[in-house]
Amino acid sequence: MSKVKSFFVCQECGYQSVKWLGKCPSCNSWNSFVEEERVENKKASKITLNSEPKCINNIKSGQYERYDTNNTELNRVLGGGLVKGSITLISGAPGIGKSTLLLQICQDIALKYGKVLYVSGEESEHQIKMRGDRLGVTSANIYILAETNMESIERHVENIKPAFVIIDSIQTLYKDQITSAPGSVSQVRECANDIMRIAKTDNIPFFIVAHVTKQGELAGPRVLEHIVDTVLTFEGQRTEEFRILRTVKNRFGTTSEIGVFEMKEEGLEQIHNPSSLFLEETNFNQEGSVVIGIMEGTRPILVEIQALVSKTNAVMPRRTSVGIDSSRLNLILAVLEKKLKVPFYNCDVYVNVVGGLNIEGTYGDLGLALALVSSVKGVSIKLDKMIVVGEIGLTGEVRPVSFSDRIVNEADKLGFKNILMPQKNIKNDKNIAINIIGVSYLKEAVNKVF
Repeated sequence: MSKVKSFFVCQECGYQSVKWLGKCPSCNSWNSFVEEERVENKKASKITLNSEPKCINNIKSGQYERYDTNNTELNRVLGGGLVKGSITLISGAPGIGKSTLLLQICQDIALKYGKVLYVSGEESEHQIKMRGDRLGVTSANIYILAETNMESIERHVENIKPAFVIIDSIQTLYKDQITSAPGSVSQVRECANDIMRIAKTDNIPFFIVAHVTKQGELAGPRVLEHIVDTVLTFEGQRTEEFRILRTVKNRFGTTSEIGVFEMKEEGLEQIHNPSSLFLEETNFNQEGSVVIGIMEGTRPILVEIQALVSKTNAVMPRRTSVGIDSSRLNLILAVLEKKLKVPFYNCDVYVNVVGGLNIEGTYGDLGLALALVSSVKGVSIKLDKMIVVGEIGLTGEVRPVSFSDRIVNEADKLGFKNILMPQKNIKNDKNIAINIIGVSYLKEAVNKVF
């Protein structure tokens, strides 16, 4: 006999409670509980075993079959292409270009591999057609479906038998059996489970678009990120032209790759050499400006970092950073004050990475420190066309970084004349025309460039 039981679910984290709570004990969010109903069947059902455990030595391993999206930057972040039967989640701010990117790859996949089904719960067929005309998407193998009912979508997938499916977006889907509204924790979880079953059973790759919160985090329950195979985030500002596609999770490749795009009237254009793009308007030997070298996955990228230090009479000076972790900035400031006796306690500090790139890791430590010293002293770096790379320790030493040879080759290819790097990273390469300067301590680096 079935019994209907009501319970309350937090729409922020998915925490469940038998009664309504004003504040969620799991994520501390207020007024986030919504009442939902669950049908319980008390009659015990007989369990049938559909699978058998296998010894790991008897399981064959092999390469995954991938679709070539004909988009080099997207293939890079996916690990080499779109894996058949995989589920990829892409998120980003509204208007950032998610739907544009997906509609562009529809054209190439439809021409190479067969039918593509584009399911939209937010736009009509006519709206998608208008965007397709602007992007030049004209393949007869692309099918547009404006639907939000999960059962109807599954029937259309069975009838069309597409090679690729796009869901835009997961927060608009719903199932009739669940009483909560579309976008709720229960609806998103159940619809994602159905998509996973279809993808794995029929070996169809899915691309799912997801909303983000005001803080820029993925909206909905965390179980959504656990279910999918790959999680991509689209970064950038709608008022800027550059877009960065970053991998957060990837079961079929690395999670440290990025793809760089430029938004134009005819759609997203790939940027194969982001270093030249980020340094396009750089004026070298400027006060507070330093070019640094970083690694994003297997790709070396050169980018300009700018610092502005100005004295203030405020009790609490401002520390503002864009593109650099604020805790890393505070660490570098502490080392400069302790080891170089450079005062920042009475100064406002502003740091910006040109181009909108968010720097992760410690590659830019030494460049950030030199930019801060350059601004506070009011002097520019005396060496012409110089690039800086290196990590700074708490004792003031300059520590080596990985893949420094790739950064050196990239700097040499772009015409840089000098590179300041950790002494332990220096390798004798006669084919490199760039002048390599090795340093072991922060004070030594400051004396050589100023």
